[in-house]
Amino acid sequence: MLRRRILAVSLVALTANSAAFAADPELLVFDWAGFENQALIEGYVAKNGQMPTYTFFGDDDEAFTKVTSGFQADVAHPCSQMIQKYRDADLIEPWDVSRIPEYANISPKFKTSKIFADEGGVWYIPTDYAYTAIAYNPDEVSAEQASTLQIFTDPAFAGRTSLPNNTDDTWSLALLATGVSDWSNITEEQFAAAAAWLRLAHANVRTYWADPAENAQLMKTGEVVVSWSWNDGVAAMKAEQIPVVFNRTPKEGVTTWFCGYVNFKNQPGNEDKAYDFINAWLDHGSAKGLLENFGYAHSNDAAMADISSEELKAGDVDPVDGILLSQVPIDPAMRDRMTQEFELIKSGF
Repeated sequence: MLRRRILAVSLVALTANSAAFAADPELLVFDWAGFENQALIEGYVAKNGQMPTYTFFGDDDEAFTKVTSGFQADVAHPCSQMIQKYRDADLIEPWDVSRIPEYANISPKFKTSKIFADEGGVWYIPTDYAYTAIAYNPDEVSAEQASTLQIFTDPAFAGRTSLPNNTDDTWSLALLATGVSDWSNITEEQFAAAAAWLRLAHANVRTYWADPAENAQLMKTGEVVVSWSWNDGVAAMKAEQIPVVFNRTPKEGVTTWFCGYVNFKNQPGNEDKAYDFINAWLDHGSAKGLLENFGYAHSNDAAMADISSEELKAGDVDPVDGILLSQVPIDPAMRDRMTQEFELIKSGF
């Protein structure tokens, strides 16, 4: 099942700007490639007889650019740091949580920001979370070498590392590596130190992976032996028996992120089906589907309670005993600055 998702990521990459999975014409879901998985929304299919129609994006910035350029969908699946941008652009409307019974069971840690819920209503329904941490080949890298984020700047691994082509994950790495575990109020000195560190790390990078399939392939061939990776890429490698260890406790820490769904204003489809969709996502059975197919954890605490601690540990989504940088929303201007600096670094400047 994990391999199926990885293959789906690769196959839709060339058609990310079109509806690559057409079904129910009354609900258009704008989602990450590979999330057109019935195990996540069995309740929707049971009620409506078919899957929604999906169209895909490869990263959050691409998705936001598309919707601000006029593309219309009913719901979308951004990660937490993008919600302020969607609100500022007046693209979304609040969810009516009286129609979402399981909203009450979403972990409070995902609902603390006024960006997600304020006097105007609930703007965001968190659904899934996981980690970005060190994935390494134990045949080529020792546990001691992988015990620190400084492995990404170690000359011994020049040309054999990979980082995600993603502003949030890569800057989380650089900030952690330079001693910052809370990015909510970054100083000029912290920004400069992280940028300088990222330039050092860039010198070792063979390539910036675009999706878990590419990440897994790079490690399978041996081109890359150390990667800053999501859970699903590691799970796919394990399923293919690629030698890999996922270290979520290096001494400087790792990052955790969460994503969820927004409800677009003036959506073209059926509003009732948007609620069928989010309610299906929050069903208890969806937590098992999310873990088994993606290696991710569910935001619904009650649903997660149905999964054993052994299963969570096997999926590397049990609680981390160490430093965590949580990718909570930050000032959009700061995130834009991070993105611009990242593009300069990748270009060699």
